[in-house]
Amino acid sequence: MAGQAVRRRMTARDLGIWRSLLDTTAELRRVLGAQLQETGLSPGDYQVLLALSEAHGGRLRSSELAAAIDWERSRLSHHLGRMERRGLIRRDDCATDNRGAEVSLTAEGEGMFRRANTPHLRAVKTHFADALTAEQLDALDDVLRTLRDHLDAGGPA
Repeated sequence: MAGQAVRRRMTARDLGIWRSLLDTTAELRRVLGAQLQETGLSPGDYQVLLALSEAHGGRLRSSELAAAIDWERSRLSHHLGRMERRGLIRRDDCATDNRGAEVSLTAEGEGMFRRANTPHLRAVKTHFADALTAEQLDALDDVLRTLRDHLDAGGPA
């Protein structure tokens, strides 16, 4: 069963590695979030602006945006209200569904995202990619793909 995980009991080592993953990703989020704050954006703002910048026409239905960034719709709605008051996004009634709203980037939001993107990507490189060798990045990519496939399949029966 090469490449297949074998069912076994959790060990102290397994739990230690799991805790290390949690602590390390939390610290990366903290460091990258602090860097983003220097640009005037929160990590949540950046997620929203990134999803909108990647969307066709810089706009998404609010339900599509919630799914794209994996947020609950109520959380997103409150966050969008704050972003709208700052002029970063605009919410319009959906032309095809009177119950929904379309969220779009404003010129201010697009500009703020562009200004934040370069220093943010530089920080990702500095605090993540530069810390690992090419071989470690390849191994991490393999681990993450394996975990994603496992989660997508619903785990073991």
